[in-house]
Amino acid sequence: MIRPRPRVLWPAALLAVAALFVLIGWLFLRAWVAATPAPDWHVRTSSVVLDREDRLLRAFTVDGGRWRLPLDLDDVDPRFLALLLAVEDRRFYRHAGVDPLALARAATQLVTAGRIVSGGSTLSMQLTRLLDGGRTRVLGGKVRQALGALALERTAEKAQILTAYLTVAPYGGNLEGLRAGSLAWLGKEPKRLSAAEAALLVALPQAPEARRPDRDPAAARRARDRVLARALALGLIDAETATAARREPVPTGRRPFPMLAPHLGARLVQSAPGRGVHRVTLDARLQGGLESLAAERAAAIDPRVSVALLAADHGSGQVLAEVGSAGLFAGDRQGHVDMTRALRSPGSTLKPLIYGLAFESGIAHPESLIEDRPTAFAGYVPGNFDRAFQGTVTVRRALALSLNVPAVQLLDAVGPARLIARMRRAGAAPVLADAAPPGLAIGLGGLGLTLFDLVRIYGAIARGGVPLDLTDSRDDAAANPLPQPIAGRPRVLDPRAAWYLTSILQEVSGPVGTAPAGVAFKTGTSYGYRDAWALGYDGRHVVGVWVGRPDGAPVPGLKGVDAAVPILLDCFARLGPRVPLPPAPAGVLLAATQALPPTLRQARVRGAGVGAVATGPEIAFPPDGARLEIGSDTGAGEGGGLALKVRGGQPPFTWFADGRPIGREPFARLLWWRPAGPGFTAIAVVDGRGRSSRVMVYLH
Repeated sequence: MIRPRPRVLWPAALLAVAALFVLIGWLFLRAWVAATPAPDWHVRTSSVVLDREDRLLRAFTVDGGRWRLPLDLDDVDPRFLALLLAVEDRRFYRHAGVDPLALARAATQLVTAGRIVSGGSTLSMQLTRLLDGGRTRVLGGKVRQALGALALERTAEKAQILTAYLTVAPYGGNLEGLRAGSLAWLGKEPKRLSAAEAALLVALPQAPEARRPDRDPAAARRARDRVLARALALGLIDAETATAARREPVPTGRRPFPMLAPHLGARLVQSAPGRGVHRVTLDARLQGGLESLAAERAAAIDPRVSVALLAADHGSGQVLAEVGSAGLFAGDRQGHVDMTRALRSPGSTLKPLIYGLAFESGIAHPESLIEDRPTAFAGYVPGNFDRAFQGTVTVRRALALSLNVPAVQLLDAVGPARLIARMRRAGAAPVLADAAPPGLAIGLGGLGLTLFDLVRIYGAIARGGVPLDLTDSRDDAAANPLPQPIAGRPRVLDPRAAWYLTSILQEVSGPVGTAPAGVAFKTGTSYGYRDAWALGYDGRHVVGVWVGRPDGAPVPGLKGVDAAVPILLDCFARLGPRVPLPPAPAGVLLAATQALPPTLRQARVRGAGVGAVATGPEIAFPPDGARLEIGSDTGAGEGGGLALKVRGGQPPFTWFADGRPIGREPFARLLWWRPAGPGFTAIAVVDGRGRSSRVMVYLH
């Protein structure tokens, strides 16, 4: 008798067959996934320039003019990440690239609603689509995205996938990535976001063009509010936060990307185009403030004038702010030209270095006497800016007044070649016309230097003569950290000579007649009013200012003391509290002129000292035969009456009117005299050696 087989074997057989098919399907899918190349998630991002605290100064677009900024998950608000995963991919950290539950939900919604309600795509699938540019709602596209996502998860970690997605997610127009979207729509980095801001940035990539805030702010608001409702339902925010977030307005326009230090950024990107992140020593807040200052001051001077600024820490050599022009896109001012690196005539700004060399060589002391009178140097006859002469003055006063003749006398004594050598020690690169040998004219601006060069020179003076290596990049070798001599480079000046300069320059008067406390500075004006300069330093910072036209055209009346010094003082005000200037080093000689050693009482320049051929006195004003109206043409000034001036001769000077003594000046070549009345008057002067000069004038 044959027994029938139990029916239970049939279901078991069917299950076995089904399991076999599942196994075969799984093996086939695994082989298919293995054969599918993983998408390259290493996308090219915009080159960015970051300040000393990694704040964005400037970014550059990638191919196609798209903004796609590099991003670090540590710099993303955690609330945004929580909202993103809640809305887009709740099981992101648990699935392998494809979420079966999400796909099942999407399929059920398609059947019940008769339309696609949700796509069921994971962030990995969305990233795959964004990388290969495939269509979203086509079955074949979904399959390719699923395979690509599974392959992607084999080669990349979750954090890398999330970072890549947040780098390429669309935010409308040419904006790609969370960081670009946050900066463009909110004007801020995505590090700290409100609930409303986070919700908006989650909603925009779902339909970036339809929800663009600048085109349809209402659609953007509705999408944001739906994300807020989802966050409330999931317990990510409370009701009070959701209500307050819905009240926040959505942006209605796009904000510009930061563009600070544009000339520096362009130079860095051109020099290292393969480097994505350029880290510099600048301070973004200071840079922004000084760029605004440059634009404001240039606008107040002339429509074609530009301004360049450079501020550095002379202890470390780090550049803190670098303003190349009064506005990159200011066409009339040629704003594209970086005037911090342009060769210009330095005017009188080299005089401190000339005097420092004279101090170092023992040729002069700040209290030595020197002559400021018409002098010829082998055919070269320098004159002062105001075309007047001060006569016998101390070296201190000659530098404080920026007198030209004493500066050329001292340069003649120390030698132009030596001045050039010391500039090069400071790191400057002077350029002479037609490669000619240096002559005395270089002391008054007859060569080319950049603002960077001059800041190096003044930084060295501020450091007691130690050369300063300026740097504006944190990617290059570290800046000189301490004011110690740089290996292989000798000093620019002896420390005592540098301190003498500081003691003089801190007493220079500003444009309103008072010296700015705690700042040693010098002005300069090039020939023809083409360049106005101001260079200064305190115990920590050195600042350089240039004002002029980039095309080199003259600007009538442009002077360093009026145009550049106010900007210099504003720069120091924005740098913070003044740092005191250094005290005098050992060996400094503090003495009045008469207490100096005999060899230092008078500067040892050509035509001075024992054996020199001296000329007798000559009355420079009034000229012989002049008719002068008392109180009008007499040159009345702060002394009142008639200004009597003498050139040449040896002080002291004794003045006479019609044979009667009217005054005696131990050193000064100017005497103020109040005439007794009108008529012909004989004026005479006798110098310390008994030589005299006489003129006859008519007073009425």
